[in-house]
Amino acid sequence: MSTKLSGQGQDRPELQKAIEELVESGFVGVQLRVNDEQGEWVGGAGVRELGHSAEPVTNGHFRIGSSTKSFVATSVLMLVAEGKIGLDAPADDYLPGFGLDRRITVRMLLQHTSGIFNHTGELYADGTIVPGVPWQGKAWVDGRFKTYLPKELVRLSLSRPARFAPGTGWSYANTNYVLARLVIETVTGRSFAEELQRLILGPLGMTGTVAPGASPEIPEPHNHGYYRYQDAGQEQTVDVTRQNPSWVGAGGDMISTTQDLHAYFSALMGGKLLPAELLAEMRTPEATVGYGLGVFAQETDGGTVFHHNGATMGSAALMYSTPDGSRTLTAGLTWVDDADLSIAPAFQTAQQRFVDTVFCGKLD
Repeated sequence: MSTKLSGQGQDRPELQKAIEELVESGFVGVQLRVNDEQGEWVGGAGVRELGHSAEPVTNGHFRIGSSTKSFVATSVLMLVAEGKIGLDAPADDYLPGFGLDRRITVRMLLQHTSGIFNHTGELYADGTIVPGVPWQGKAWVDGRFKTYLPKELVRLSLSRPARFAPGTGWSYANTNYVLARLVIETVTGRSFAEELQRLILGPLGMTGTVAPGASPEIPEPHNHGYYRYQDAGQEQTVDVTRQNPSWVGAGGDMISTTQDLHAYFSALMGGKLLPAELLAEMRTPEATVGYGLGVFAQETDGGTVFHHNGATMGSAALMYSTPDGSRTLTAGLTWVDDADLSIAPAFQTAQQRFVDTVFCGKLD
């Protein structure tokens, strides 16, 4: 099944082909939005729900996973601009209750250079896996409505050895962003959801974006995501569209739409949210994987592209932009997830295909 809504009379068969091939590679539903010099193109492929023929919604709500981190980082930097947070101040100044290493700055939280153990577990270079909160298999399925408090996640992380001394390495840790969100709430005295509304959602007219906290609900309309796991030797597949995202917290709990992600990322990259000097700080990548402050910088044949994609159980988001915000690609994907992350190769292929098509002008 496929559906297409061509903005401004556009016919973009290469985009429709790309999302239909994505469904063929194993995804249940795909919704894609491209905004560029040709206007806006919106399309979908697959189905809304397994076992049903209804076409996927093309501006539905979906869980955006780690794309959440970009919203948290932007909110922190907007508070830096307001003089409420010091980017290079010790995080401990704002969160004295945790006994954080005084060398860890707010910047290090946003750039994943704090060295803090990731509360969702760590994979070390020698292949050793040190688990954190459950996020795979039957353990996660059985506990998918459990509520974790942010301070619990932080204390779990701090009970484990740091990966490296602050500022001396790079390691992606969801806990960095749990701490960053707590900084926002501490300095403002308001919830992150309230600050997000004040700083970003309200000014940009974003009505489809939610910071759900511990709520398992997702607004209608939406496509459905699934999880496959083993239980007593039997394979089970469950609908995990409803799930409590507090296990990942500010590392990846938000919900949005392709339209809202476009509104946000084009405004951010176009200089409408941050002063020029702070936007430059955000977009300055560290050397390991090109991570700035809540955004990745990726060099392509078409020039630099900024992004922060995200995935969680059965759902993912793509969010890309040119440096000036004039060309964006936003997408929501749903699939049947599993503990082996078997969709990952198809997900990586899809990302590259979209970047090549939209930002590098490469057509098959």
